[in-house]
Amino acid sequence: MIRDYVKKGFYHEALRMYYQMQRAGIEPDRLVFISLINACGRLSDLQAGLQIHQDIIARGIESDVFVGTALASMYFKCESLENARQMFDRMPERNVVSWNAMIAGYSQNGLPHKAWEVFKEMLFQGVKPNSVTMVNVIPLCANLLAMEQGKQIHGYVIRNGFESDISVCNGFVDMYAKCGNVNIAYKLFRRMPKRDVVSWTAIIAGYSRNDHSYEALALFNEMQVQNIQPNSITIASILPVCADLVALEQGKQIHGYVIRSGFESDVFVGTGLVDMYAKCRNVKTAHKLFERIPQRNAVSWNAIIAGCSQNDHPHEALAFFSEMQIQGIIPDPVTMVSVLPSCADLLALEQGKQIHGYVIRSGFESDVFVGTGLVDMYSKCGHIGVARQVFDKMLNRNVVSWNSMILGYGIHGHGEDALALFSQMQQTGTKPNHSTFIGVLTACSHAGLVEEGRQHFEYMKSDYDLAPEMGHYACLVDLLGRAGHLDEAHDIIKTMPLEPNVVVWGALLGACRIHSKIELGVQAAKHLFELQPNNVGYYVLLSNIYAEAGRWEDVAKLRTVMKERETKKQPGSSFIEVNKKLHTFLVGDRTHSQSEKIYAMLETLYGQMKEAGYVPNTNPVLQGVEEEMKETVLFSHSEKLAIAFGVINTSPGNPIRIVKNLRMCTDCHNAIKFISKIVGRVIFVRDANHFHHFNHGLCSCGDYW
Repeated sequence: MIRDYVKKGFYHEALRMYYQMQRAGIEPDRLVFISLINACGRLSDLQAGLQIHQDIIARGIESDVFVGTALASMYFKCESLENARQMFDRMPERNVVSWNAMIAGYSQNGLPHKAWEVFKEMLFQGVKPNSVTMVNVIPLCANLLAMEQGKQIHGYVIRNGFESDISVCNGFVDMYAKCGNVNIAYKLFRRMPKRDVVSWTAIIAGYSRNDHSYEALALFNEMQVQNIQPNSITIASILPVCADLVALEQGKQIHGYVIRSGFESDVFVGTGLVDMYAKCRNVKTAHKLFERIPQRNAVSWNAIIAGCSQNDHPHEALAFFSEMQIQGIIPDPVTMVSVLPSCADLLALEQGKQIHGYVIRSGFESDVFVGTGLVDMYSKCGHIGVARQVFDKMLNRNVVSWNSMILGYGIHGHGEDALALFSQMQQTGTKPNHSTFIGVLTACSHAGLVEEGRQHFEYMKSDYDLAPEMGHYACLVDLLGRAGHLDEAHDIIKTMPLEPNVVVWGALLGACRIHSKIELGVQAAKHLFELQPNNVGYYVLLSNIYAEAGRWEDVAKLRTVMKERETKKQPGSSFIEVNKKLHTFLVGDRTHSQSEKIYAMLETLYGQMKEAGYVPNTNPVLQGVEEEMKETVLFSHSEKLAIAFGVINTSPGNPIRIVKNLRMCTDCHNAIKFISKIVGRVIFVRDANHFHHFNHGLCSCGDYW
């Protein structure tokens, strides 16, 4: 009866039956004890296992090889590794099953090196491995990325005729793929006389893991044609492929299969769906699916946090991060890497500092990705000095770490520091990539280092054999445009080997606005209207160029075109975080509880600014509006309201950080320079185009944005 209970999975009932046998004075035999030991292992019930072990010793059957093997296996399942090894060492006789149990036990407890040592000990003792040994040992080679040892075992398998065992073949497919040799894995897969769902899953996962997404998807489709039903592991392996390819329709079909097959409750499948929808920019569905996962783990939370962060939902990402901790899920380094960009996007420095503290307490500082995330966060929150401190303390740095720090210097206008760091990077032997030169060229552009920028554009081709990409040409056009070399910038666009995109033409249009090059600006705008006819920002920029030149007829014509194309200007909004709470302002906003204080503060600042020489730039405001009304419109722009709120609600001397959803207008930019000097504050503003660092009446962008 006990053996039947265990076979059917009724482990508690089996143990209760055993206790009844004891009370009745009935002696269990060896096979019953083996069944009871298996039940304890399945339940991970160490106390019951220890008690039964004592009963076995009392009956003098511990020396039985099958009982001893079962006990060792039970202890492994109860994570009592020391007891397992002691039991194995006490066994007077061991067979291949005993050795297999030890290898499997260490492997399943995340100790592949220990398992490998047992396998070598087994061979030294002259015990001949069987196919089960191979099934246990091959994954060790995969987990240890020990392909040479894997090849030796492959040779042993061929010599001993185990190659026909489907489980052994599946192991080799998985092993070669995990070791990065997906071509051999594929050849083995194709040579298999018989394949099951594990075979297909192994090769699909292998291609997915090695960034061969199209091949993985093709194999998944072929699998279905062959009428092999995917299991939950197959689905968890193919969903990242749909995410990487942004193959939403294919992902939806797989989702339908998941629902029909009842896999929705599987945490790995559910997490894969959340990740897939998020990477396909369907955050709403990702959120709904996340809420349906019955038992969410750290990977599930990381998926939704990263999904929100990567899809411009930083508020939601931080909210999920807080909820994750409330739910008692311990964040890991991946969580840190996922949530830090949201702190950067919101200029949420205080939350970023708290996360940094958690990183230190949790020992994550040595993680290169976490360190790089902190460098990026501090840079974008305006603490470039702290960013450099974090960078200098990093024990390991990769090319992304260097790129992040170089770009950080660049967006703050510290061009010389960026170039010095680039030289240091070269001296360490770290090879620059395309992103490195984006940072270097950005730094040159923001600091007005024209000649250095030209040189580094050539260096990337001559010294590093890196063909300039669209972003590099955009940086070069921006560099030349800022310095007033607009004809040269235009020549670069006309002769570049790539078809210029909106970023390139947008850089030229921005330069034309700064330097009042109307006709060239019109040419740039025409290209932009063709590429993105509904992007209202370019119409507004050209309209401002016309308005600055007093060409009101052209302004009116442009507004007619905008009306015909049904392009509407997005309302300007700015937000500021004070005491961990976000405050959002719209243009002319009077809904805030402190509106009276805010407008009173602006009145005070306005008077001081005029005394200091500030003259409102009313040119871009519509013609026909009285000058006083024009000034009133400018007076209530959202960024000015947010800054006034910051002056009122933060301590004197503390920096003020705000985020604006659109490009800052000329008047606001000029006004904030005056405000920064009057109130003695550093003011950070990130608008839709640039990062602005205002201090002592100057801006890091050099009045070019």
